[in-house]
Amino acid sequence: MFKEIYIQLIKDKFAKIALIVLGVIYAALLFADFLAPYSKDFSDRTMSYVPPSKIYTIDENGRLSMPYTYNYIREFDAENLRITCRPDRSKKFYLKFFSHGHLVSVENGGRLFLLGSDINGRDVFSRLLFGGRISMTIGFLALLVLFPIGLLYGGISGYLGGKTDIVMMRFAEAVMSVPSFYLLIILASILPAGMTSVQRFMLIVIILALIGWAGFARVVRGMVLSVKNQEFVQAAKSIGASRLRIITKHILPQTTSFVIVAMTLSVPSYILSESGLSFLGLGIQQPDASWGNMLKEAQEYTNIIYRPWLLTPGFLIFIAVLSFNLIGDTIRDVLDPKNRD
Repeated sequence: MFKEIYIQLIKDKFAKIALIVLGVIYAALLFADFLAPYSKDFSDRTMSYVPPSKIYTIDENGRLSMPYTYNYIREFDAENLRITCRPDRSKKFYLKFFSHGHLVSVENGGRLFLLGSDINGRDVFSRLLFGGRISMTIGFLALLVLFPIGLLYGGISGYLGGKTDIVMMRFAEAVMSVPSFYLLIILASILPAGMTSVQRFMLIVIILALIGWAGFARVVRGMVLSVKNQEFVQAAKSIGASRLRIITKHILPQTTSFVIVAMTLSVPSYILSESGLSFLGLGIQQPDASWGNMLKEAQEYTNIIYRPWLLTPGFLIFIAVLSFNLIGDTIRDVLDPKNRD
């Protein structure tokens, strides 16, 4: 099955591109400490809202040169009532490669902002790499909590049937009836203010999982109902296998195809949920970065017009979610022939 999925993903042009894109993103996040020019705690408030640094390889005499850049000078534009930046060409700062544990850095006194800086003079490119670790892993962590609960709950409900099934499904439906995003906002807003970002991150993962298991369990229960009377289940009963063993060893493995598809298609929703919470100020808190709280700075009209580099987190969220959906659709077509054209 997995070989067939892999072959189809490679054959499908869009799915292949999506795999490559996600591979590049996760590789960059894995080696963020090496790829980022600055640490996640770096800040230079004198360089607030400077645009992306320009890299020069030709000097003023038209000769080939080692890559260098200029610092920016911030000035007030009285006519337009805004801060502008211009390169300070009085001194060059040469780029250094593989120095102090970073792929690229700049000489002492220089500043290298590959994607500009934010209001606190923090490098947007570096924060994208460190913040992406949270935004791109929260979905998988939530699934590690959600899917075991949903599988076991739905399996037990479907296999036992009767009053047990009725009670368990009514409870699951009650959970499903709660507006999930509003519940997220309420739960996130009552978290203690003194929590660290790591603690807040883990609680967000748990919250996402606890409100998402019910719908998954309901589908699993339906699949269990369709297979629990088949011959292999009856054979397991006849040799004295316990109910729990029958559910976990014989029935739930029959839901593997659905689980794989559901996991692939669920990750984007959790990425969006975390980004939405952080955008609203209820998720990961400053100074720690996530793509959601970085995007919050771009909600101001002036920033969208004059500082478009602040929109980069939103673009990455879009690319990541689209890639996961393309891969999920391809896997669904492989495992469910009825969905094929």
